[in-house]
Amino acid sequence: MPRAVEIRNEDRVRRLPWRRLPLQRLLLTCGAVTVVGLLAFWLISRYFSASEDTTWQRIQQTGIWRVGMDPSFPPFELLDGAGNPIGYDVDLAQALAQRWGVQVQIVALGFDGLTDALLAGKVDSIVSALPYDPRLTADLSYSASYFEAGVRLAVVESSPTRGVDDLAGKRLAVEWGSNGDAEGRKLQRADPSIQRLTFPGAPEALAALLTGDADGLLLDGVTLRQMQGNGDALHAVGDALESNPYVIALPIGAHILREEINSGLAEFVTTGFLAELEHRWFTPEDR
Repeated sequence: MPRAVEIRNEDRVRRLPWRRLPLQRLLLTCGAVTVVGLLAFWLISRYFSASEDTTWQRIQQTGIWRVGMDPSFPPFELLDGAGNPIGYDVDLAQALAQRWGVQVQIVALGFDGLTDALLAGKVDSIVSALPYDPRLTADLSYSASYFEAGVRLAVVESSPTRGVDDLAGKRLAVEWGSNGDAEGRKLQRADPSIQRLTFPGAPEALAALLTGDADGLLLDGVTLRQMQGNGDALHAVGDALESNPYVIALPIGAHILREEINSGLAEFVTTGFLAELEHRWFTPEDR
């Protein structure tokens, strides 16, 4: 009997605090709801903050797209007689802005200062024959490529060569010290039967190709298009040996602006507008 009473007393002692259970449960429930609510608010705030594109918002609010550009690299960007920026990139930026119903404000800067201006918020984008740089992807965002400036293999129209796989025993003309020269050395190491012919400049290398003293020419995409625009009968075969795509740079968080730019570039490829820009600015009489 004493033991039974003791047990009942212990039970009362142990259960005594739970007589306040409704109040404690209420407090615990309120605390849990508060924590969950704060956590949900934090997650929602982070979501909307991450999805917010302040660069695009500013462009839409002001009606102005500030584009950084170094107008010293024709035919992509240069100054006309009145000191106004013109060129491939100027027309491209204006075409994109027209799709959005805004105006382009060209901010002329030295090429080395373009990235700093973008990071400092002085411009919204860089449209200036800018090569893609994977080292800066933690700080900048890039559009899709709109021009391939990498090294290409060019041949005359009548050549049976269709790519680098057809170069065994062939003669390759290159400008000494150029990226084309570097790619030619790689090809020669892989196949010693390839003869690499070096010339002091691209015009001399082109002349060797056109006169039949060389079977192919390695040169960058810009020089190739300039030669074609001048009427030289040569064309590129195969993919770029060394890719060097020109892209548009924008702030890392400008995801809506990036989508709008990429959508416009895709449309310009489909409609032929980019090809039209190349013809316009790489063919002197069409400028």
